[in-house]
Amino acid sequence: MTADTVGGVWTYALELIRALAPFKTQVALATMGAPLSEEQRQQAEDIDNLTLYESDYKLEWMDNPWQDVEKAGQWLLKLKDEVQPDLVHLNGMAHGALDFGVPTVVVVHSCVLSWWKSVKDEEVPREWDKYKEMITKGLQHANMVVAPTQAMLHQAEALYGPFQNSTVVYNGRGQHTFQFGKKEPFVFSMGRVWDEAKNISMLAHIASDLPWPVYIAGDARHPATGEEIQLDNVHFLGQLTEKEVSDWLSRASIYALPAKYEPFGLTVLEAAMSGCALVVGKTDSQAEIWGNAAKYVNPNDADELRDTINHLVEDEFGRNIMACRAVKRSHGYTADPMGQDYDHVYRQLLKQTVTV
Repeated sequence: MTADTVGGVWTYALELIRALAPFKTQVALATMGAPLSEEQRQQAEDIDNLTLYESDYKLEWMDNPWQDVEKAGQWLLKLKDEVQPDLVHLNGMAHGALDFGVPTVVVVHSCVLSWWKSVKDEEVPREWDKYKEMITKGLQHANMVVAPTQAMLHQAEALYGPFQNSTVVYNGRGQHTFQFGKKEPFVFSMGRVWDEAKNISMLAHIASDLPWPVYIAGDARHPATGEEIQLDNVHFLGQLTEKEVSDWLSRASIYALPAKYEPFGLTVLEAAMSGCALVVGKTDSQAEIWGNAAKYVNPNDADELRDTINHLVEDEFGRNIMACRAVKRSHGYTADPMGQDYDHVYRQLLKQTVTV
């Protein structure tokens, strides 16, 4: 399995590997994107069915990555010879076209083309033609394409299809990591602050119009450019450990992420498991996941975001109802069903290979 170390895919990969342990699945995890932090290394060491292989090759969505993507591909093929896997699970898409000689699953967690359309509301510039070509090749070559929502799968098919086979497996988190604590009067948000899609700057923009303080956690420095985003009117906490995140979420009354683009949103799921009332950007994927368990806002309308949060602040009864709905809905996105679904996908592909 591959994973990058700079976003939610890292969390997803570890959660999935833990969930595959009951099926006696051993995973060799090849990491890319950036060196592991101490916390990430510790997290990996704590998982018995995981063997770690590290690199810091650039990821396919970074600036001029193609030389690194090619070198990473050679590295993955060498690893494949060394590890002798039954199946390859890729969480980046460009390497789907490599000839691993075993069934290949490629997961579309997100992509630049759909990101661009959602965030910039325009077609992606020509400089991304090579990206489109490489991702199309990778996805069409895969034996199975998996997406974390139906909405993301539809977008991927429209942009890069047709695929040999495809399915949806919802992401999951282990409930034991998050708890419903005594709620306090503040709004919380977290994510890659530098990513325009998360739209966290809009929350900062309206924070001074809210009666409650706003706390934001995450990485403000862009991994490719090194540029750091400044946020006004909020308490910026920087990057937190998983334990610190769990503590903040257990106390937060409202979790707000007015994202313009969020194919799944693990942080929203963590907030739901922690009993926060959810305010999220109105996108197809978020509506699919949360139904009536979240308040939706137009990600381009700061007034709507401010008014929606203010209504929840003022209406304790309504806020508690939304929190209960979020907790209940989150029970459908735990790690165990995710592990079962992927195990099913793997076994189907292995069975087909044997039959052929």
